[in-house]
Amino acid sequence: MMQIKTQPLTASAFAPFGDVIELNSVDPMIINQGNCERFHDLAKLDFAGGDTGISLFSAKARTLPYELDLMERHPLGSQAFIPMSQHPFLVIVAHDDGGKPVDIQAFITSIGQGINFYRNTWHGVLTPLHEPGLFCVIDRIGDERNLQEYPLPTPIIVA
Repeated sequence: MMQIKTQPLTASAFAPFGDVIELNSVDPMIINQGNCERFHDLAKLDFAGGDTGISLFSAKARTLPYELDLMERHPLGSQAFIPMSQHPFLVIVAHDDGGKPVDIQAFITSIGQGINFYRNTWHGVLTPLHEPGLFCVIDRIGDERNLQEYPLPTPIIVA
């Protein structure tokens, strides 16, 4: 069975797949009479029709090593995941080769980081490493099917 190792999530390493949402990525605007810093426009939301929705996801925590057996992508819209707890989570992504994921990579976020997958990016399912696995998700809401799944012929161990 193939094994891949995780790497820290950085904006440059993640750039082909999406945006890293974090405080230190831009200079803040000072608002609310100097009592608040606004870190503005941290992710490119990209939707083909439909509406923009904010949802809450509650996912079961997983552990490393993790057995990856399914990748998915959303051809009609980007998808942002913002953790609602102070814990890192696992992010798995891949490039596309004729409709299948290739060159699978795994990242571990730092506390306070979220991510935004670009539209049509192959990725693993939401994989928190700690309870509670509660996330705010911003994505496309619409009637058209916006999910493609790819079961891996041979699972991959993420360590």
